[in-house]
Amino acid sequence: MKSWTNLKRAALTLAIAFSLTGTLSLRPSGTFHAAAASRDPVRARRGLVASTSQISSQVGVDVMKRGGNAVDAAIAVAFALAVTYPAAGNLGGGGFMMIRMRNGNTVAIDYREMAPSAAHRNVYLDKDGNLLKGEGSSTVGYRASGVPGTVAGMELALNRYGSGKFTWSQLLEPARRLAAEGFPMGHILASSLRGNDYLSKYPDTRRIFLRNGNFYSDGEVFRQPELAATFARLQRFGPKEFYQGQTARLIVNDMKRHDGLITMEDMRAYVAKERDPLRGSYRGYEIVSMPPPSSGGAVLLEMLNILEGFDVAKHDWASSDRHHLTVEAMRRAFADRAEYMGDADFVKVPVAGLIDKGYADHLRKTIRPDRASTSEEVSAGRPTGYESEETTHFTVVDAQGNAVANTYTLNDSFGSGVVAKDTGIVLNNEMDDFAAKPGTPNLYGLIQGERNAVAPRKRPLSAMTPTFVLRKDGSLWFTVGTPGGPTIINTVLQVITNVIDYKMNIQQAIDAPRIHHQWLPDEVVWEPYGLAGDTQQALTSRRHKLATKPRYMGDAQGIMIEEKTGIRLGATDPRRSDGLAVGY
Repeated sequence: MKSWTNLKRAALTLAIAFSLTGTLSLRPSGTFHAAAASRDPVRARRGLVASTSQISSQVGVDVMKRGGNAVDAAIAVAFALAVTYPAAGNLGGGGFMMIRMRNGNTVAIDYREMAPSAAHRNVYLDKDGNLLKGEGSSTVGYRASGVPGTVAGMELALNRYGSGKFTWSQLLEPARRLAAEGFPMGHILASSLRGNDYLSKYPDTRRIFLRNGNFYSDGEVFRQPELAATFARLQRFGPKEFYQGQTARLIVNDMKRHDGLITMEDMRAYVAKERDPLRGSYRGYEIVSMPPPSSGGAVLLEMLNILEGFDVAKHDWASSDRHHLTVEAMRRAFADRAEYMGDADFVKVPVAGLIDKGYADHLRKTIRPDRASTSEEVSAGRPTGYESEETTHFTVVDAQGNAVANTYTLNDSFGSGVVAKDTGIVLNNEMDDFAAKPGTPNLYGLIQGERNAVAPRKRPLSAMTPTFVLRKDGSLWFTVGTPGGPTIINTVLQVITNVIDYKMNIQQAIDAPRIHHQWLPDEVVWEPYGLAGDTQQALTSRRHKLATKPRYMGDAQGIMIEEKTGIRLGATDPRRSDGLAVGY
């Protein structure tokens, strides 16, 4: 949503916790003081869900109370978020689900959108080779949408990893009921809709979300009957209905009326895939994250490998020394992202080389302790071998110890701005996550290379980074993920280092202010109250370029397992969600 930086709740929380009044203190060793002003994590003995919507979290807990496992609960949460958090929760988008079963078996489900068969390398360029703007571009309207994958991804997860105690129809019922009967609209959603010009472009979107100018107020019941009818069809006819039945026909017919790219053949051809997670380590703890077409896991592990060679914890958490090392690791990993990352089903991606610790040793030697590099002088390295910010993440851990980390998205807030007629489904604008013109910045300023060029049925590169961190005995320690476009990877990085290097609990690690650097543009993005004045001066004296205005980044959700008790500790981000971890 576009007004994150104005959220009083976020400003109040971070200002209290991380202002210069001394409320937050760091011991000389650099460890985070236990008395820091951060609310305690939610504690639960059995199952717990952390999401950006308290209503949707409760849906997942109810499933677990009735005997479902974490996968069952995650599917119900995903569909409920399509109702309660329509800016990112979705039927019309896609994403990634990491599943870790109690026996340690860990898999990654890729349900990222696929490019329509009519898409091609220059589909978003005009006759002069320039990027199209507005309608017909990769960011706005019907031609911006890839084939949605969420329904297929949830089907795959249920069939292979569900408990067997819930049917597809039962897991969709809470979402159908929420859409049909409505729910009280929270302040964040209501304020984001008021006067939203982006959503006023298309009749069904304007009618459903803006009520043709009669805007919703806080607490007013929000009903979505067309979306409820879509859920009812999916319940009656199963997940294939979305890709082959009336819902598919409604989407495709609307595409035809507006010169969209998606056809019935594209809908029928969509497939979700199970992939092997990426594995690495940081200071002896195993890190398990998402492989391509997400860049998240590889870039995260590359940055952790670089930082592992520094004694980060000897520097105070809020010091310029720590921030300097973190930025330089980010700069180098994002340069590699721009050059090497893409859909590994279509191009060779040197993942093994990028996450190799020897490669990190080489990159680390290029970092000077006294001066920032410039992004002009830092190009992609030479490893051996071969998202929106409006995304949302949720985490689930059940009583048996099964865990799910799921990140999915429409890309931009409310995706392409289009609601497919008579479906209630908001369609994605994920085609902008391709390199519509390689070497030219996308919606988030990211430079992307030829490996991520548009091609039929290819999946666009993503930054989504659902991640598990294991203890040294191999048991689950914590899981985390976040929305935030390219800031996703760096948010997950900082949560992990906050926990491991600075001994924070999961709520403290999520609350802590963040920084971000993505190689280009060459600037350090920072959060309000996050950098003290003398820290800013120390960074600029090292030649770091700070963004002119601070802004909040991400909406992380995490769950940690308390070592001695096994209690689940749930944490939601104060920055922009109405969420609250819910457990039992």
